[in-house]
Amino acid sequence: MPLARTLKLAIRFSLREMRGGLSGFLIFLACIALGVAAIGGVNSVARSITAGVADQGQTLLGGDLRFQINQRDASQAELGFLDGLGVVSHTAGMRSMARLADGSDQALVEAKAVDEAYPLYGALETEPVLTKQELFGRQFGVFGAAAPDLLFERLHLKIGDRLKLGTATFELRARLMAEPDAVSDGFGFAPRLMISTEGLAATGLIQPGSLVENAYKVRLPAGADEARLKAIQDQAAKDFPQAGWSIRTRSNAAPALSSNIERFSQFLTLVGLTALVVGGVGVANAVRAYLDGKRGVIATFKSLGASGGFVFAVYLVQILIIAALGIVLGLVLGALMPFAASAALQSVIPVPAQGGFYPGALAMTALFGLLVTLAFALLPLGRARDVPATALFREMGLEGRGLPRPVYVVCALGIALFLAALAILFSGDQRIASIFVGATVFAFLVLRLVGGLVQWAARKSPRVRFVALRLAIGNIHRPGALTPSVVLSLGLGLTLLVTLALIDGNLRRQISGSLPERAPNFFFVDIQGSEVDAFSSLMAKEVPRGTLTKVPMLRGRVMALNGVDVDKVKVPAEGAWVLKGDRGLTYDTRQPENAMLTEGKWWPDNYAGEPLVSFSDKEGKEIGLKLGDTITVNVLGRNVTARIANFRQVEWETMGINFVMVFSPNTFAGAPHGWIATLTEKNASAADDARVLNAVTRAFPAVTTVRVKDALDIVNRLVGQLGTAIRAAAGVALIASVLVLAGALAAGNRARIHDAVVLKTLGATRRTLITAFSLEYMLIGLATAIFALAAGSAAAWFVVARIMTLPSHFMPEVAVATIAFSLVITVGIGLAGTWRVLGHKAAPVLRNL
Repeated sequence: MPLARTLKLAIRFSLREMRGGLSGFLIFLACIALGVAAIGGVNSVARSITAGVADQGQTLLGGDLRFQINQRDASQAELGFLDGLGVVSHTAGMRSMARLADGSDQALVEAKAVDEAYPLYGALETEPVLTKQELFGRQFGVFGAAAPDLLFERLHLKIGDRLKLGTATFELRARLMAEPDAVSDGFGFAPRLMISTEGLAATGLIQPGSLVENAYKVRLPAGADEARLKAIQDQAAKDFPQAGWSIRTRSNAAPALSSNIERFSQFLTLVGLTALVVGGVGVANAVRAYLDGKRGVIATFKSLGASGGFVFAVYLVQILIIAALGIVLGLVLGALMPFAASAALQSVIPVPAQGGFYPGALAMTALFGLLVTLAFALLPLGRARDVPATALFREMGLEGRGLPRPVYVVCALGIALFLAALAILFSGDQRIASIFVGATVFAFLVLRLVGGLVQWAARKSPRVRFVALRLAIGNIHRPGALTPSVVLSLGLGLTLLVTLALIDGNLRRQISGSLPERAPNFFFVDIQGSEVDAFSSLMAKEVPRGTLTKVPMLRGRVMALNGVDVDKVKVPAEGAWVLKGDRGLTYDTRQPENAMLTEGKWWPDNYAGEPLVSFSDKEGKEIGLKLGDTITVNVLGRNVTARIANFRQVEWETMGINFVMVFSPNTFAGAPHGWIATLTEKNASAADDARVLNAVTRAFPAVTTVRVKDALDIVNRLVGQLGTAIRAAAGVALIASVLVLAGALAAGNRARIHDAVVLKTLGATRRTLITAFSLEYMLIGLATAIFALAAGSAAAWFVVARIMTLPSHFMPEVAVATIAFSLVITVGIGLAGTWRVLGHKAAPVLRNL
């Protein structure tokens, strides 16, 4: 029969057979829809945020172009170049201490000074609505300011109250409701205090070496396209090679936000793919159960002369139709997710998620759903294809038939490999995606082995006298047992949940436990060189038992490696952060006490040769540097090239003063700079910290003081929010596992009915059977939980110890919760599915034996 005619006939028979409804395929539909909705929804939300950033690029950036220079103002020549481009707005930002007029309290703020032209795009929203002059102008010798509710609450202020910043007094005239370009300024640990550039100049905070960020935003004439933006960037680099400014355009308004959204969506996509793969086990179970129920129809087909290929085609069409329904349902849910997320994310992300239809993301998701369906459905379909009609008439089912023809095995493996390749290829970080996919495949294979080992152990176990336990052990290893499906489905979900729980727990332990114990009490920034000695004397007086560590600090950008512009150097993702933006730099005559050299040697005390630099060993190796290589950094508008003299090990987790680069003292001779210091006093109370904070703010109003505990509290809250989102994503995979578990039970219901009826006929009581089934599910659940603990602990250790380079600890409470959860799920769902089996009438079953 021609292929086209065979396929047409197979489709007709498939549609006829499906008139009876989708009985037995509800879990199939749920598994596919859940995984597709998770992947499609995550990608659609990510695309919607990216679209929001792109559509509002000018507003978010504050202009068509943004030139940022740290620690200095633009030169006359640079200003002339910028003014020639279009309308320019200058803003300046720095961290400092705002204190009450009477000096009784203070708070760290992110001060932002704006000029008359601000904002070039968007609108500054305040409550009440005031003109620029009314909001920031000088009235009776006092400048105006605006701040968000957080600062009002922190210092117990109201509209009209005054506070001091540096040596100037400001009146809070309005609440800051919306700042159009806030996202381009990056994440801040402190509330905003918005003032005028004249007001900032009056504070006295701008000193040589002060850590101030100057941003010059340009609004180009109408019609400027992307080519014009690129030409301006190239001209700026050519005319001002030592400006050291970072340039961003409206098409890249929030690179940090876009990068974080991309990474987080990539992770959630991989978690969703794991849920889809777990759901694939449910697909296999559903297909096997469906074909088992159709054994009479298949036998009839074959008795009437139908070929195995025709049988395969009939049921493949049915599976694809049902899979299409599940995929469409998942795509609808995924497409609706951006609309639901736009309101929920508004308080978390300062960019609106634009509700919309994103066909690219949904098409890739549909392909994932189709590939998973085929990968897991081909084997049971292929097995049914080759079962002879006589066997189908004689036997109870399709279990124990081994693998189907090699062509089906090869096709299933090929589709699985293609699915893995797609997941890696379309990932932002292919290395992480490869590790994730590899770990999932490895866990899949190991779980199959664990299921086999559990069955082997049950088969080899000594005979026990307790009847219920003996029945339970027999059920674990009998032909068609649930063991492989339950271990595989629940094992993947639990492993993922244990991994994420341990990572989250270790991070929280670091932030709330060991980090505060090792971290200093305070960081002090912007100590002027002329005030270092006086500052040290104040600390000795206020905290006689404290340890004060102070070092000089400048800010600089890495411009070139071995003479090659950093933009042209291919750097692995894990080390790229060193080359992005400005870095803190220092110099030292002697090797820092908290650093150990791994290669090279330190320069002598009176060194006066070519500039040398000591580079952090881990970051240097990630970038691909070696001894003798050169690094060019731009500091205060001047390019300085230094040769790597040594590599040193840096313990970032101590939260002490650490730098990626430490230069020889002659490198920055004569360059104006400030100092940074830490104060450590382990026995200090909260009252002691408050006294020190107040004393420093009174005596040195230009010094920025950061209490480490406050910063850690903010980080802890962020980790908590992130952990909640990640656990919710892992919950999707776990829900898929539970669905597969329920599907596995449903797939084995006919065999269970047969066993229960025969045993009841032979004298077994309902109580004996319930006990036997409970013990069976308990043993399988316990084996699954033990594997999940082992695999999840290993994965969490790798992430925490190797990737995050933090101490990793095993948490007993996670182990207990995992085991308890596994037992509750397996026993609970198992008994819920079995209860109906136990009440089944014996006569209808016995007649068909």
